[in-house]
Amino acid sequence: MTEDTGNEGRPDLADQRDVPRIYQPAEDSRLLAETAVEYVDGDDLVLDLGTGSGYVGRRVAEETGAQVLASDVSPLACREAASAGLPVVRGHLLDPVCDGTVDAVVFNPPYLPTAPDREWDDWMERALSGGESGRAVIEPFLSDLRRVLADDGQALLLLSSLTGIEAVRDHARANGLTTMEAASEAYPSERLVVLHLVPSRGNYQDA
Repeated sequence: MTEDTGNEGRPDLADQRDVPRIYQPAEDSRLLAETAVEYVDGDDLVLDLGTGSGYVGRRVAEETGAQVLASDVSPLACREAASAGLPVVRGHLLDPVCDGTVDAVVFNPPYLPTAPDREWDDWMERALSGGESGRAVIEPFLSDLRRVLADDGQALLLLSSLTGIEAVRDHARANGLTTMEAASEAYPSERLVVLHLVPSRGNYQDA
């Protein structure tokens, strides 16, 4: 039985690529997980947003003792994360999250810039594509982030230089968030960055 993506008659992109329908851990997942365990405390409630396989959430839970809730829009990802032992809620971005409840959000979003004629709207494509700018998912996330954070809450957002890191930081500032590069790694085709975000305060400056 296959998932209905609303594209009857069109070939499934994941099948064409001969790759899984759920995003599997890669360099970006590892970088985010390694950074998150340095920032998260054992008594935090952590949201692993866009959990995919659940890799980041599992590492945070196992290495910090924090309570981790996984979330994804894909039912396939939700099932895989649940089978890995994470409590899971299915939903779009932060919509299922109550105001002021989360101590930390970790998010490896779809960030690859993708032309409209290259979009296939299957689950794997939705895990990878950030629209034409690469920021189609990131910007709505930033616009809603402050709402869900508890006092002294924080977020760790994985980005690529392909996405336009300064444009992301500008959007964060416009939504009352202060940003700092928490970690980065350089590759031949891109630079990966973990951006640390907190609600803007007078004594916290961008770095």
